[in-house]
Amino acid sequence: MTGESAPDRTVIAVGGKDRTAFLQGLVTNDVAKLGDGLVYAALLTPQGKYLADFFLVPDDDRILIDVKSDHADALIRRLSMYRLRADVTLDQTALTVTRGLGPAPAGAHPDPRHPALGWRRYSTEAGATPEVDWDAIRVTHCVPETGIELIPDESYVLECGFERLHGVDFRKGCYVGQEVTARMRHKTELRKGLVTISVDGAAPVGTEIAAGDKPAGRLFTQSGGEGIAWLRFDRAEGAMKAGAARLSLKD
Repeated sequence: MTGESAPDRTVIAVGGKDRTAFLQGLVTNDVAKLGDGLVYAALLTPQGKYLADFFLVPDDDRILIDVKSDHADALIRRLSMYRLRADVTLDQTALTVTRGLGPAPAGAHPDPRHPALGWRRYSTEAGATPEVDWDAIRVTHCVPETGIELIPDESYVLECGFERLHGVDFRKGCYVGQEVTARMRHKTELRKGLVTISVDGAAPVGTEIAAGDKPAGRLFTQSGGEGIAWLRFDRAEGAMKAGAARLSLKD
């Protein structure tokens, strides 16, 4: 079983003797967890806003980064900016990403975000043509996607469910954007965030949601009569609209 190809992913290799400490001081999750498999994490701005999300992958004397391809170059540039004098190398690889559901093949890792997302594998082997409706799985379990629900320089990872998706660690110590993220968790109640809602009809991704005459959020990925929406919780009551689509909170 080789799994389905994920052609929209790029694998970056982080090498050098300082690679672990380097990433530990930058990303939202604890790099020490690589001993247990994949680590889902993000890189934030100093103001705590999302820049990129990715999987960290254990690979002998290097750490791999599995990232959306159209974010790979920007991620390398940002990491290079922080490298300074650290003994760290950053290189794009020719490795492919495959993923699948059911029994995992040798060398595969469970997706740490949710069991319903199956497994991921990194190799030089090509995968099969994608057939799984991954968007349907994402919508059901409210899993945001890079560049759709996760918007660089705009999104906050706690509003996007990163704690629930095992993408942030509050005990690991400092990283870029850590102070804002910790304050959001410990000192405030989240008033906005991503949820799965019922959708009657359809609307373009990013369509503004209205509750009465007030803006209440935005509608993103939709599948099977449901959608992922970013909502202001104080306005998300009763019937809502996004373009021609009618929306309501799920029971």
